[in-house]
Amino acid sequence: MIEISDASPPVNVDPSEYTRLLGYPRGWTLDGRARELGDEAREWYARHGRPWTYARGVEGIRIHDHAVVVDGVTFNSSRLSATLAAAGADRAFLVAVSAGPELEEEAQVRWRDGKPDEYFFFEVYGSAVVEHLVTMTGARLCAWAEGEVAAVLPHYSPGYTEWTIDEQPQLLDVIRGPRPAAVPLEVFDSGMLRPKKSLLAVFGVTRYVDRVRPLTELSSCEGCSFVPCQYRRAPYRRSRSPAPSELPIVAEGPNPLSGDASYSVSLKALQRWSRERLTIEIRDDGRIAAVFRYEGTTCTNMGRPLHFHYHVTLGPREDRYPLLEQWCGPAPGDEGYTAMCRYLKDGDELMASIARERPLEGQPLDDVVRWRRPASPAGCYCEPESREHKWGLVLETIHYALARS
Repeated sequence: MIEISDASPPVNVDPSEYTRLLGYPRGWTLDGRARELGDEAREWYARHGRPWTYARGVEGIRIHDHAVVVDGVTFNSSRLSATLAAAGADRAFLVAVSAGPELEEEAQVRWRDGKPDEYFFFEVYGSAVVEHLVTMTGARLCAWAEGEVAAVLPHYSPGYTEWTIDEQPQLLDVIRGPRPAAVPLEVFDSGMLRPKKSLLAVFGVTRYVDRVRPLTELSSCEGCSFVPCQYRRAPYRRSRSPAPSELPIVAEGPNPLSGDASYSVSLKALQRWSRERLTIEIRDDGRIAAVFRYEGTTCTNMGRPLHFHYHVTLGPREDRYPLLEQWCGPAPGDEGYTAMCRYLKDGDELMASIARERPLEGQPLDDVVRWRRPASPAGCYCEPESREHKWGLVLETIHYALARS
């Protein structure tokens, strides 16, 4: 296993990736004012940006009870543990990358100067830089693995599906290991990083190379935009959708949820959301892990689309499905929240508030149908009332799905 510490990695963001993050459709080419803004952000960062990357290899990772144990620290991610187990991975690279604080600071200057367009393009370019740094780090790890007759798996990070962002502080501590100065990051209790244009990730490593060749979900290549890589095993398919998830059959016996509940929205809407936006996993211990994908828009800035993920863990059926864990945050890679008016004013303070909110925590799921909350259908997350409204819709959708399973 190797260690990589690069204080000045080359940055050459693919124009198509930047255009995608800006929200344009596939194949779009920037022109006119948009091209000017994109070029300005790119050129400013080339002069002033201070990116860095760090990767540290670790041996002897273990899978235990849907969790991953790294250097004696347990991370509760059923998705990561399943991926590592399927590939037979017993090693990993712990990675931290950052675009540095300069770009986001300059973006705030542009906003205070009354230049919202410049602010937006600078913010999104910072996200594009982070994606580029992760991609290039993965390519370097793949080059190492090729010489070791090994294969590198797709990276996974706190905040992704089935890995709560609350474990980001522990991951940062493990990544730093014996060299804390090599990873100049701060992390809030909510899991958010400073500088915010940064990412922590785990790349699994397996000796069973043949396992990753036929199984695209175990190959990092389909999610890697470094198209000319000589170690590529599969074509890049950024837009590939995950396989549809189905509800498993639950235990027999009376359902603790009201089958004739009076919901705040139509049954047709709940049926569609439970089919298209909700993923449910029933674990061996009877707990329920649910992820709801919310799609909305900002109330200003021409209604910019935004996407949030809601992670909910419920206790077993026989305990009446109590709400054990809840967390909400922006979907990985989505920057729509940065255009919300309250975010432009309060920034990380707003996001920390959103991450802390856990309505009905500890109560049985059936209580959601009796929860009287304000009706605030705004698509953004600026006000507490609109956030409560969304949590209600999420919990009602989960209730609907489980009441009919």
